[in-house]
Amino acid sequence: MKVRIRSVAAVTAAFAAGIAIGPVVGALAQDSGRAETYRLLNLFGDVFERVRAEYVEPISDRDAVENAINGMLTGLDPHSSYLNQRNYRDMQVQTRGEFGGLGIEVTQEGGFIKVISPIDETPAARAGVKPGDLITHLNGNSVQGLSLQEAVEQMRGERGSTIRITLRREGADRPIELSLTREVIRPQVVRFRLEGGDVAYVRLTSFNEQTEAGLRRAVQSLRGQAGGSLKGLVLDLRNNPGGLLDQAVQVADDFLPQGEIVSTRARRQEDAQRWNAKAGDIAEGLNIVVLINGGSASASEIVAGALQDHRRAIVLGVKSFGKGSVQTVMPIPGQGAIRLTTARYFTPSGRSIQATGIEPDIEVLAQREQATANIPREREADLRRALRNDGNVQQPAGAAIPPLQLPGGVAERVTRLPAEGAPAFDPTKPETDFQLQQATQLLRNLAAAQGPGRRAAR
Repeated sequence: MKVRIRSVAAVTAAFAAGIAIGPVVGALAQDSGRAETYRLLNLFGDVFERVRAEYVEPISDRDAVENAINGMLTGLDPHSSYLNQRNYRDMQVQTRGEFGGLGIEVTQEGGFIKVISPIDETPAARAGVKPGDLITHLNGNSVQGLSLQEAVEQMRGERGSTIRITLRREGADRPIELSLTREVIRPQVVRFRLEGGDVAYVRLTSFNEQTEAGLRRAVQSLRGQAGGSLKGLVLDLRNNPGGLLDQAVQVADDFLPQGEIVSTRARRQEDAQRWNAKAGDIAEGLNIVVLINGGSASASEIVAGALQDHRRAIVLGVKSFGKGSVQTVMPIPGQGAIRLTTARYFTPSGRSIQATGIEPDIEVLAQREQATANIPREREADLRRALRNDGNVQQPAGAAIPPLQLPGGVAERVTRLPAEGAPAFDPTKPETDFQLQQATQLLRNLAAAQGPGRRAAR
């Protein structure tokens, strides 16, 4: 016998009548507080019916229920939420690391979509799209009034499909119209270059399914370019918001020959998990500096915390964001998914950095104004309903972090803030990156102090 439920009020009536309508009902029927649960579900049903009948404009049942579900989840903490089918697909695209599109990194400015950079070997790059271009129209329709996400969704699409974009470029007399054919795009989550010919620089912008493989290719390429003269490696995790836990584990494992990387503890003790490193170090013992800032969160903090606890790297910059919780995405067949906070994670020494963040071994400010002005930057602890940190050490295993031991005078030679009048940091101009300058000089000083054959700082 199939029971068709037409409203939430009918659901609660079915509960009260003892009709079996699924596993959730069975679980509730076993709950000692089921009478109170019935009353609360009746309350929900009453409000739902009132909204349907009295709201100023008609509202679909789906919208009302999805909003209610999302409200229930977002009321728990800042990172739990409901993903409808479209948002769930978008999340899968982001974590997979490839999609059908044009190959443009964009932001929003003055109501238009501004090109940060075209990605090499993509339709946008081949068509001559340049950094700083303003996208004013898509298929003849103005982008004004669209959110950044809505504009991005319009530019993405099936491989082989076309789209017309209109650009406004500084110095051009008239708008530029281009017709582009979408291709499979793989965003550059790993960027790398040699600094001064002797320091490898690798920046990770997020942790998706492409990150660890891209890191390995980057290190291999830089080693070949340097011809055996590398003095160290800078791993830049600044403004990296995180991503996939398994990718964070693999990235840390790439540099750690042994030991714990991270552990998680959930509501039930039996759900605790621990990840350990396997033998091997793709940096082959080179000294490493990890750059972090207030935008380094989640998976970035897992990597920084693991390398810091094992003294495999020196962490330099300013305190990280402090997101020490794990979200599990649970698909709902035919309906999207819920993203639910299910655990806290802990560094190898047993630190929970939830709402506290990773403190750098050496604090270096990006700009001088940070030392004298109160520049607010929202961190995890500032978010409404953020999980509290119930103590810095929450697992029996885990030793204290060994003290940072550097050759005499090396740490003291690091300059902690830029000189007066120094140019503001511009991501497109490496020469303005003061934190990176200090990281590379630190690695060169370490290499000189340690001499050949003694490279890894511990």
